[in-house]
Amino acid sequence: MPVYKYSGVNAKGKKVAGSIDAENEKAARAKLRRTGVFPTSLGGDGKAGGFSLNTEIDIGKYFQKVTVEDLALMTRQLGSLLQAGIPLVEALAALTDQVENPKLRDAVATIREKVTEGTKLSDAMKGYPKIFDTLYVNMIAAGEASGALELVLQRLGDFTEGQSRLTAKVKSAMTYPILMTVVGGGLMILLLTFVVPKITKRLIGMGKELPLPTQILMGISDTLINYWYIFLILGVAIYFGLKRYLNTPNGKEFFDRNILKAPVIGRLIRLLAISRFSRTLGTLLASGVPMLNALDIVRNIVTNTVMRQAIENTRDAVKEGANISDTLKRTGEFPPLVTHMLSVGEKTGELEKMLERVADNYDKQIDNTVTALTSLLEPLMIVVMAGMVAFIVLSVMLPMLQLSDIKHR
Repeated sequence: MPVYKYSGVNAKGKKVAGSIDAENEKAARAKLRRTGVFPTSLGGDGKAGGFSLNTEIDIGKYFQKVTVEDLALMTRQLGSLLQAGIPLVEALAALTDQVENPKLRDAVATIREKVTEGTKLSDAMKGYPKIFDTLYVNMIAAGEASGALELVLQRLGDFTEGQSRLTAKVKSAMTYPILMTVVGGGLMILLLTFVVPKITKRLIGMGKELPLPTQILMGISDTLINYWYIFLILGVAIYFGLKRYLNTPNGKEFFDRNILKAPVIGRLIRLLAISRFSRTLGTLLASGVPMLNALDIVRNIVTNTVMRQAIENTRDAVKEGANISDTLKRTGEFPPLVTHMLSVGEKTGELEKMLERVADNYDKQIDNTVTALTSLLEPLMIVVMAGMVAFIVLSVMLPMLQLSDIKHR
């Protein structure tokens, strides 16, 4: 098995060197990464080797998406390499072979070439807006301007991972109710269109007047079987009609304003918006981004138009010299706890820390709300499904019970 000499950086940011045996260079790099070493150079059979970019064509990369986890890992690795004193170009070269996602690897390779030619890292990243969003690029630019790029990268890695965990938590909590709705709805349609018609034929053959629940069940079943295309056309029309309306400014504002008033769901959406606002603004300010620029970025990452308008009004007021806490309070969209903590932060000069505390507090509230929503939806869906099944069983059994009573008489 070939032996490769390497030099690199370990998890603590210290430079290390040695040799490792592996089947090929790719396996050697993977083996080193598993031991917590980021190789900056690798050579086979005792010979020092530089970096060799992968020239194989990978068709899958054009269909592969760069996940938040991929970006967070790359960010942390770059920060660790820079903290170890490795020059930016050499650190980017190391990342080129270490990043596993093909799409992200190609982007890093191109960025390295541009940086080698004298382009700033933040400007090079602007060429990949789908991978490095405005928030990411602005934080990198702030790190370059302040001379603390490695610290900004570590903070950005923490922020990216935190947002990823928060999004995953909400999605996982909603997966089960959505799955139950789809499966339960499918089973109901199957029962009403295939099972119930066969049973109702026998019930009609009895020649007796059927109970009201049985007649209702038969009516629903017949409607689904004979007029299913109407429901399909109506559903498609409603879907595209609502989608078109919600894409208009008035429709989006109407939906966003009313969804905030909805029980449980509205509270969750507001908590998510405040948490994202506080975490992002605190991270940007701590990274050296000016307040007005930071508010511009935060405004664009908040999806709810009502909350976004409140942030935009705050930015305009801050531009004229107002305090951020007083302006947020006047919007009426941010709870008193948030504005009070931000007011304390402004007075003590620790606004960034207060924003982080607000975000931590609201992340805990999001956990509690998601747990409450899940615990409420699961039994509610079970009750609804049980009620529908009970109605079908009752509608089928009633005529049989009546016939049984007649025979006994």
